[in-house]
Amino acid sequence: MNKNLSIGANALPELAEILRQPAVSQVFVLTDANTGRLCYPLLLPYLPAEHIVLELPAGEEAKTLASCETVWSELTANRADRHAVLVNLGGGVLTDLGGFCAALYKRGIRFVQVPTTLLAQVDASVGGKTGVDFQGFKNQLGVFQEPAGVFIEPRFLHTLDPRQLKSGYAEVVKHSLIADATAFQAQRRTGMLLEDWTSTIEASVALKREIVAQDPLEAGPRKLLNFGHTVGHALESYLLAQPGREILHGEAVAAGMVCEAWLSVQKGLLSAEELDQIETFLFSVFDKVQFVSLETEAIAEYAWQDKKNAGSIINCTLLQGIGHGIYDQPVTVHELADSLRYYHRL
Repeated sequence: MNKNLSIGANALPELAEILRQPAVSQVFVLTDANTGRLCYPLLLPYLPAEHIVLELPAGEEAKTLASCETVWSELTANRADRHAVLVNLGGGVLTDLGGFCAALYKRGIRFVQVPTTLLAQVDASVGGKTGVDFQGFKNQLGVFQEPAGVFIEPRFLHTLDPRQLKSGYAEVVKHSLIADATAFQAQRRTGMLLEDWTSTIEASVALKREIVAQDPLEAGPRKLLNFGHTVGHALESYLLAQPGREILHGEAVAAGMVCEAWLSVQKGLLSAEELDQIETFLFSVFDKVQFVSLETEAIAEYAWQDKKNAGSIINCTLLQGIGHGIYDQPVTVHELADSLRYYHRL
Protein backbone atom coordinates (compact mmCIF):
# COMPACT_ATOMS: atom_id res chain seq x y z
CA MET A 1 0.00 0.00 0.00
CA ASN A 2 1.34 3.42 -0.97
CA LYS A 3 2.44 5.51 2.01
CA ASN A 4 2.61 8.87 0.20
CA LEU A 5 -1.00 9.91 0.74
CA SER A 6 -1.85 13.49 1.57
CA ILE A 7 -5.33 14.97 1.97
CA GLY A 8 -6.08 18.64 2.49
CA ALA A 9 -4.24 21.93 2.31
CA ASN A 10 -0.77 20.34 2.54
CA ALA A 11 -1.32 17.95 -0.37
CA LEU A 12 0.03 20.08 -3.20
CA PRO A 13 3.03 21.45 -1.25
CA GLU A 14 3.99 17.85 -0.44
CA LEU A 15 3.67 16.96 -4.13
CA ALA A 16 6.04 19.84 -4.94
CA GLU A 17 8.64 18.34 -2.60
CA ILE A 18 8.55 15.01 -4.46
CA LEU A 19 8.81 16.64 -7.87
CA ARG A 20 11.86 18.66 -6.76
CA GLN A 21 13.88 15.56 -5.89
CA PRO A 22 17.14 15.19 -7.85
CA ALA A 23 16.12 11.69 -8.96
CA VAL A 24 13.31 13.17 -11.07
CA SER A 25 14.59 13.79 -14.60
CA GLN A 26 11.41 15.18 -16.20
CA VAL A 27 7.87 16.00 -15.11
CA PHE A 28 4.91 15.37 -17.41
CA VAL A 29 1.40 16.50 -16.47
CA LEU A 30 -1.50 14.55 -17.99
CA THR A 31 -4.74 16.53 -18.16
CA ASP A 32 -7.98 16.39 -20.08
CA ALA A 33 -9.81 19.22 -21.80
CA ASN A 34 -11.64 20.11 -18.56
CA THR A 35 -8.88 19.75 -15.97
CA GLY A 36 -6.41 21.54 -18.21
CA ARG A 37 -8.68 24.58 -18.11
CA LEU A 38 -10.11 24.39 -14.59
CA CYS A 39 -7.56 22.57 -12.41
CA TYR A 40 -4.13 23.05 -13.96
CA PRO A 41 -3.95 26.74 -12.84
CA LEU A 42 -4.33 25.61 -9.21
CA LEU A 43 -1.61 22.98 -9.63
CA LEU A 44 0.81 25.19 -11.60
CA PRO A 45 2.49 26.94 -8.62
CA TYR A 46 3.56 23.54 -7.26
CA LEU A 47 5.12 22.27 -10.48
CA PRO A 48 8.77 22.72 -11.48
CA ALA A 49 9.32 25.53 -13.96
CA GLU A 50 10.18 23.02 -16.66
CA HIS A 51 7.39 20.51 -17.24
CA ILE A 52 5.44 19.23 -20.20
CA VAL A 53 1.64 19.13 -20.37
CA LEU A 54 -0.12 16.34 -22.27
CA GLU A 55 -3.84 16.82 -22.86
CA LEU A 56 -6.51 14.27 -23.81
CA PRO A 57 -10.21 14.71 -24.59
CA ALA A 58 -12.47 14.54 -21.53
CA GLY A 59 -14.90 11.72 -20.81
CA GLU A 60 -15.21 7.94 -20.64
CA GLU A 61 -15.08 7.77 -24.44
CA ALA A 62 -11.38 8.71 -24.26
CA LYS A 63 -10.49 5.81 -21.93
CA THR A 64 -9.04 3.73 -24.77
CA LEU A 65 -5.82 2.23 -26.06
CA ALA A 66 -5.81 4.94 -28.73
CA SER A 67 -5.50 7.56 -25.99
CA CYS A 68 -2.69 5.52 -24.43
CA GLU A 69 -0.87 5.55 -27.77
CA THR A 70 -1.15 9.33 -27.79
CA VAL A 71 0.43 9.52 -24.33
CA TRP A 72 3.16 7.02 -25.14
CA SER A 73 3.95 8.84 -28.40
CA GLU A 74 4.32 12.16 -26.55
CA LEU A 75 6.55 10.60 -23.89
CA THR A 76 8.69 9.03 -26.59
CA ALA A 77 8.89 12.23 -28.65
CA ASN A 78 10.04 14.12 -25.54
CA ARG A 79 12.62 11.43 -24.72
CA ALA A 80 11.11 10.60 -21.36
CA ASP A 81 13.40 8.20 -19.52
CA ARG A 82 12.73 5.84 -16.63
CA HIS A 83 13.38 8.65 -14.12
CA ALA A 84 10.50 10.76 -15.46
CA VAL A 85 7.34 11.27 -13.40
CA LEU A 86 3.83 11.45 -14.83
CA VAL A 87 1.42 13.63 -12.83
CA ASN A 88 -2.17 12.55 -13.53
CA LEU A 89 -4.47 15.53 -12.97
CA GLY A 90 -8.07 14.48 -13.40
CA GLY A 91 -10.96 12.25 -12.47
CA GLY A 92 -11.19 8.48 -12.46
CA VAL A 93 -10.93 8.11 -16.23
CA LEU A 94 -7.68 10.03 -16.38
CA THR A 95 -6.07 8.61 -13.22
CA ASP A 96 -6.87 5.06 -14.39
CA LEU A 97 -5.54 5.70 -17.89
CA GLY A 98 -2.51 7.69 -16.77
CA GLY A 99 -1.48 5.04 -14.29
CA PHE A 100 -1.82 2.38 -16.97
CA CYS A 101 0.31 4.40 -19.40
CA ALA A 102 3.02 4.94 -16.78
CA ALA A 103 3.03 1.30 -15.72
CA LEU A 104 3.73 0.12 -19.28
CA TYR A 105 6.03 2.85 -20.60
CA LYS A 106 9.62 1.51 -20.53
CA ARG A 107 8.28 -1.25 -18.22
CA GLY A 108 7.25 1.34 -15.68
CA ILE A 109 7.92 4.94 -14.74
CA ARG A 110 6.73 6.67 -11.58
CA PHE A 111 3.39 8.40 -11.55
CA VAL A 112 1.44 10.40 -9.00
CA GLN A 113 -2.29 10.87 -8.76
CA VAL A 114 -3.80 14.32 -8.26
CA PRO A 115 -7.53 13.47 -8.34
CA THR A 116 -9.87 16.33 -9.14
CA THR A 117 -13.30 14.68 -8.77
CA LEU A 118 -14.90 13.28 -5.65
CA LEU A 119 -15.09 9.86 -7.30
CA ALA A 120 -11.35 9.84 -7.97
CA GLN A 121 -10.51 11.27 -4.55
CA VAL A 122 -12.39 8.64 -2.55
CA ASP A 123 -12.01 5.67 -4.87
CA ALA A 124 -10.37 5.62 -8.30
CA SER A 125 -6.99 7.13 -7.40
CA VAL A 126 -6.52 5.00 -4.27
CA GLY A 127 -5.55 1.34 -4.33
CA GLY A 128 -3.27 0.93 -7.34
CA LYS A 129 -5.81 -0.07 -10.00
CA THR A 130 -5.12 1.21 -13.51
CA GLY A 131 -6.77 0.44 -16.82
CA VAL A 132 -8.73 1.33 -19.91
CA ASP A 133 -11.96 0.18 -21.53
CA PHE A 134 -11.79 -2.27 -24.45
CA GLN A 135 -14.43 -3.30 -26.98
CA GLY A 136 -17.12 -1.61 -24.91
CA PHE A 137 -16.25 -3.33 -21.62
CA LYS A 138 -15.26 -1.27 -18.58
CA ASN A 139 -11.63 -1.56 -17.45
CA GLN A 140 -11.11 -4.67 -19.54
CA LEU A 141 -7.35 -4.00 -19.78
CA GLY A 142 -5.27 -2.94 -16.81
CA VAL A 143 -2.62 -3.70 -14.22
CA PHE A 144 -2.19 -3.23 -10.50
CA GLN A 145 0.46 -0.55 -10.01
CA GLU A 146 0.82 1.67 -6.95
CA PRO A 147 1.49 5.36 -7.64
CA ALA A 148 4.45 7.13 -6.09
CA GLY A 149 1.89 9.24 -4.23
CA VAL A 150 -1.73 10.38 -4.07
CA PHE A 151 -2.32 14.06 -3.36
CA ILE A 152 -5.92 15.00 -2.63
CA GLU A 153 -6.81 18.71 -2.60
CA PRO A 154 -10.53 19.16 -1.78
CA ARG A 155 -10.51 22.62 -3.40
CA PHE A 156 -10.61 20.90 -6.78
CA LEU A 157 -14.20 19.89 -5.98
CA HIS A 158 -15.26 23.52 -6.52
CA THR A 159 -14.61 22.98 -10.24
CA LEU A 160 -17.25 20.23 -10.49
CA ASP A 161 -20.83 20.57 -11.60
CA PRO A 162 -23.41 19.04 -9.22
CA ARG A 163 -23.87 15.94 -11.37
CA GLN A 164 -20.16 15.06 -11.19
CA LEU A 165 -20.10 15.63 -7.43
CA LYS A 166 -23.07 13.30 -7.02
CA SER A 167 -21.34 10.66 -9.11
CA GLY A 168 -18.45 10.56 -6.65
CA TYR A 169 -20.78 10.49 -3.68
CA ALA A 170 -22.07 7.09 -4.82
CA GLU A 171 -18.68 5.60 -3.89
CA VAL A 172 -18.81 7.26 -0.46
CA VAL A 173 -22.19 5.62 0.17
CA LYS A 174 -20.87 2.29 -1.12
CA HIS A 175 -18.03 2.34 1.41
CA SER A 176 -20.44 2.85 4.29
CA LEU A 177 -22.86 0.17 3.08
CA ILE A 178 -20.16 -2.50 2.93
CA ALA A 179 -18.29 -1.63 6.12
CA ASP A 180 -19.70 1.18 8.29
CA ALA A 181 -23.38 1.12 9.24
CA THR A 182 -22.96 4.14 11.53
CA ALA A 183 -21.58 6.22 8.67
CA PHE A 184 -24.53 5.22 6.48
CA GLN A 185 -27.04 6.36 9.07
CA ALA A 186 -25.15 9.67 9.35
CA GLN A 187 -25.26 10.04 5.57
CA ARG A 188 -29.01 9.50 5.60
CA ARG A 189 -29.26 12.60 7.82
CA THR A 190 -26.79 14.91 6.05
CA GLY A 191 -26.63 13.65 2.47
CA MET A 192 -24.48 15.95 0.36
CA LEU A 193 -25.16 19.08 2.43
CA LEU A 194 -21.50 19.57 3.31
CA GLU A 195 -19.45 22.76 3.19
CA ASP A 196 -16.12 20.99 3.67
CA TRP A 197 -15.60 17.52 2.18
CA THR A 198 -12.21 16.90 3.82
CA SER A 199 -13.35 14.70 6.73
CA THR A 200 -15.69 12.72 4.45
CA ILE A 201 -12.85 12.09 2.00
CA GLU A 202 -10.48 11.10 4.82
CA ALA A 203 -12.96 8.59 6.28
CA SER A 204 -13.79 7.06 2.90
CA VAL A 205 -10.15 6.78 1.84
CA ALA A 206 -9.18 5.25 5.21
CA LEU A 207 -11.84 2.57 4.80
CA LYS A 208 -10.73 1.72 1.28
CA ARG A 209 -7.04 1.65 2.24
CA GLU A 210 -7.79 -0.71 5.13
CA ILE A 211 -9.52 -3.15 2.78
CA VAL A 212 -6.86 -2.89 0.05
CA ALA A 213 -4.04 -3.45 2.58
CA GLN A 214 -5.54 -6.86 3.36
CA ASP A 215 -5.82 -7.84 -0.29
CA PRO A 216 -3.83 -5.70 -2.78
CA LEU A 217 -4.57 -7.89 -5.84
CA GLU A 218 -8.31 -8.46 -5.27
CA ALA A 219 -8.15 -12.16 -4.43
CA GLY A 220 -10.50 -11.85 -1.45
CA PRO A 221 -11.74 -8.99 0.76
CA ARG A 222 -10.98 -6.28 -1.80
CA LYS A 223 -13.90 -7.65 -3.81
CA LEU A 224 -16.13 -6.00 -1.19
CA LEU A 225 -15.39 -2.71 -2.95
CA ASN A 226 -17.28 -4.00 -5.99
CA PHE A 227 -20.69 -3.74 -4.31
CA GLY A 228 -23.03 -2.14 -6.84
CA HIS A 229 -20.53 -2.67 -9.64
CA THR A 230 -21.63 -6.00 -11.16
CA VAL A 231 -24.94 -4.49 -12.25
CA GLY A 232 -23.49 -0.97 -12.35
CA HIS A 233 -20.71 -1.78 -14.80
CA ALA A 234 -23.10 -3.79 -16.97
CA LEU A 235 -25.53 -0.88 -17.09
CA GLU A 236 -22.77 1.66 -17.71
CA SER A 237 -21.20 -0.42 -20.50
CA TYR A 238 -24.56 -1.05 -22.19
CA LEU A 239 -25.48 2.65 -22.24
CA LEU A 240 -21.96 3.76 -23.15
CA ALA A 241 -22.31 1.80 -26.38
CA GLN A 242 -25.31 3.93 -27.35
CA PRO A 243 -24.48 7.56 -28.17
CA GLY A 244 -26.65 9.98 -26.28
CA ARG A 245 -27.52 7.54 -23.49
CA GLU A 246 -24.19 7.57 -21.62
CA ILE A 247 -24.33 7.88 -17.83
CA LEU A 248 -21.67 8.68 -15.24
CA HIS A 249 -19.98 5.89 -13.31
CA GLY A 250 -21.49 6.88 -9.97
CA GLU A 251 -24.97 7.05 -11.45
CA ALA A 252 -24.58 3.48 -12.68
CA VAL A 253 -23.18 2.34 -9.32
CA ALA A 254 -26.10 3.95 -7.44
CA ALA A 255 -28.52 1.97 -9.62
CA GLY A 256 -26.36 -1.12 -9.16
CA MET A 257 -26.49 -0.77 -5.39
CA VAL A 258 -30.29 -0.75 -5.44
CA CYS A 259 -30.30 -3.85 -7.66
CA GLU A 260 -27.73 -5.73 -5.60
CA ALA A 261 -29.39 -4.76 -2.32
CA TRP A 262 -32.62 -6.25 -3.74
CA LEU A 263 -30.70 -9.41 -4.68
CA SER A 264 -29.41 -9.52 -1.09
CA VAL A 265 -33.00 -9.58 0.14
CA GLN A 266 -33.91 -12.37 -2.31
CA LYS A 267 -31.06 -14.46 -0.91
CA GLY A 268 -32.07 -13.89 2.71
CA LEU A 269 -29.07 -11.71 3.56
CA LEU A 270 -30.73 -8.31 3.95
CA SER A 271 -34.06 -7.31 5.47
CA ALA A 272 -36.82 -5.60 3.52
CA GLU A 273 -36.61 -2.69 5.98
CA GLU A 274 -32.91 -2.23 5.24
CA LEU A 275 -33.58 -2.34 1.51
CA ASP A 276 -36.19 0.38 1.96
CA GLN A 277 -33.66 2.57 3.81
CA ILE A 278 -31.09 2.10 1.04
CA GLU A 279 -33.58 2.75 -1.77
CA THR A 280 -35.14 5.79 -0.12
CA PHE A 281 -31.77 7.39 0.53
CA LEU A 282 -30.27 6.68 -2.89
CA PHE A 283 -33.34 7.98 -4.73
CA SER A 284 -33.23 11.12 -2.59
CA VAL A 285 -29.80 11.85 -4.09
CA PHE A 286 -29.72 10.19 -7.52
CA ASP A 287 -32.09 10.41 -10.44
CA LYS A 288 -33.39 7.10 -11.73
CA VAL A 289 -31.40 5.66 -14.64
CA GLN A 290 -33.67 5.29 -17.65
CA PHE A 291 -33.96 2.11 -19.69
CA VAL A 292 -36.87 0.01 -20.88
CA SER A 293 -37.89 -3.33 -19.43
CA LEU A 294 -37.13 -5.14 -22.69
CA GLU A 295 -33.46 -4.15 -22.34
CA THR A 296 -32.85 -5.86 -19.00
CA GLU A 297 -31.63 -9.19 -20.44
CA ALA A 298 -29.22 -7.44 -22.82
CA ILE A 299 -27.84 -5.30 -19.98
CA ALA A 300 -27.41 -8.32 -17.72
CA GLU A 301 -25.42 -10.14 -20.42
CA TYR A 302 -22.63 -7.61 -19.98
CA ALA A 303 -22.00 -9.13 -16.54
CA TRP A 304 -20.30 -12.10 -18.21
CA GLN A 305 -17.27 -9.82 -18.61
CA ASP A 306 -17.13 -8.91 -14.91
CA LYS A 307 -13.62 -9.41 -13.50
CA LYS A 308 -14.88 -11.13 -10.34
CA ASN A 309 -16.26 -14.05 -12.35
CA ALA A 310 -14.86 -17.55 -12.02
CA GLY A 311 -15.42 -19.61 -15.15
CA SER A 312 -19.14 -19.81 -15.79
CA ILE A 313 -20.03 -18.35 -12.38
CA ILE A 314 -20.90 -14.66 -12.05
CA ASN A 315 -19.71 -13.54 -8.62
CA CYS A 316 -21.36 -10.58 -6.95
CA THR A 317 -20.78 -8.62 -3.75
CA LEU A 318 -23.97 -8.43 -1.70
CA LEU A 319 -24.97 -7.08 1.71
CA GLN A 320 -25.39 -9.23 4.79
CA GLY A 321 -27.05 -6.33 6.55
CA ILE A 322 -26.18 -2.64 6.22
CA GLY A 323 -22.49 -2.13 6.94
CA HIS A 324 -21.51 -5.71 6.18
CA GLY A 325 -20.59 -6.69 2.64
CA ILE A 326 -20.13 -10.29 1.59
CA TYR A 327 -18.24 -11.21 -1.58
CA ASP A 328 -18.13 -14.17 -3.98
CA GLN A 329 -21.91 -14.60 -4.01
CA PRO A 330 -22.91 -16.48 -7.18
CA VAL A 331 -25.72 -14.96 -9.23
CA THR A 332 -27.20 -15.84 -12.59
CA VAL A 333 -27.79 -13.57 -15.56
CA HIS A 334 -31.50 -14.19 -15.04
CA GLU A 335 -31.26 -12.97 -11.42
CA LEU A 336 -29.39 -9.86 -12.55
CA ALA A 337 -32.07 -9.19 -15.15
CA ASP A 338 -34.74 -9.64 -12.46
CA SER A 339 -32.97 -7.07 -10.29
CA LEU A 340 -32.95 -4.61 -13.19
CA ARG A 341 -36.66 -5.23 -13.76
CA TYR A 342 -37.25 -4.53 -10.06
CA TYR A 343 -35.32 -1.26 -10.36
CA HIS A 344 -37.24 -0.33 -13.49
CA ARG A 345 -40.57 -0.73 -11.67
CA LEU A 346 -39.60 1.58 -8.77
